[in-house]
Amino acid sequence: MRHVVVLGSTGSIGRNALDVIGRHPDKLKIIGLAAGSNYAELSRQAARFSPAFVTLSDNVASSQLKIDWPHTEIAILEDAGFANALESISALPEADIILNAISGFAGLRATAAALDAGKTVALANKESIVAAGPLLNKIAAEKGGEIISVDSEHSAIFQCLKAGSRSEILRLILTGSGGPFLRRDNLGGVTIAEALQHPTWQMGRKITIDSATMMNKGLEIIEASYLFGVGPEKIEVVIHPQSVIHSLVEFCDGSIIAQLSNPDMRLPIQYALFYPERISLDLERIDFASGFDLHFEPVDRGKFRGLDLAYRALREGGISPTVLNAANELAVQSFLEGKIKFTQIYDLIEMTMDDIGTGDAPQLDDIYRANMWASDLAEDLLFSL
Repeated sequence: MRHVVVLGSTGSIGRNALDVIGRHPDKLKIIGLAAGSNYAELSRQAARFSPAFVTLSDNVASSQLKIDWPHTEIAILEDAGFANALESISALPEADIILNAISGFAGLRATAAALDAGKTVALANKESIVAAGPLLNKIAAEKGGEIISVDSEHSAIFQCLKAGSRSEILRLILTGSGGPFLRRDNLGGVTIAEALQHPTWQMGRKITIDSATMMNKGLEIIEASYLFGVGPEKIEVVIHPQSVIHSLVEFCDGSIIAQLSNPDMRLPIQYALFYPERISLDLERIDFASGFDLHFEPVDRGKFRGLDLAYRALREGGISPTVLNAANELAVQSFLEGKIKFTQIYDLIEMTMDDIGTGDAPQLDDIYRANMWASDLAEDLLFSL
């Protein structure tokens, strides 16, 4: 029996994780749940899975949950704060796996705490790796923790690497659907509603906008470099609208290994939870006999400018990926609030990176300071757009 903590349990990834866990009550047991302010959904989840530990970021909702569930240990915000509660629930001695689906930089403390406690982290919070990848890898190596990505692209690479070693990698090839604006030339008039209409995946608002700008692929370039120990020159992104091939690995002898499946986030989630074992999953199978096309094309990097910004941040290293991530979070939030245009998301990120420059980040505290610095600066720069 593996004991699991799910962070971000009321979001899209979290709900898919609970669906997987609920199908295997003899193998997986939830002992902790953490969410934002969705009290109603978390209450339903608590009723179904009876976790020993639950926390919510909303004070009122957290207090109400403690009243409704008196036998559940709830970290109340008034006492410790949600960040501390996430750290505590991520380092529970009883936990074997921490599935981190918290959105944004806020998930970093939980990832670090889990790895420091020697846990396996099933990671959907890509911002953790983007902002602090080298430091998290160091913590994992020192404390015996392990990161298994739940991103479909990095899960695919992880699976493909069973065919060869990291030293034999020639290229990592990340695929992207191109989002809702693949065939749209002018992005200047993009509305919020249009940007939230992803053609393939059902996701949260922030990651859906990242997909529309293709900044998600930029973040995934950085994530792939840190997770698999390859430089930016060995990582490529291609458009693949069908979202059937999730990533490819080319080895030094010219062999290319790909991972294929119909798009369903339950697959990488289940793979991470049961690794190294594979368990049957009732997703829709690919019918090769019926015939279908797999199409690839290059990314228009003039239109989707986030990729070049990500390559720049990765080459600069230090705090640059942290700055890029912080500026992107602020820019996406500002777009969703109607404060900036869609294309100004790129402008704000680039301006923030230019103004801050580069710098080293030897400790996690340096990452937290860089994130705050970049967020504050990006907010100030809004007025110049």
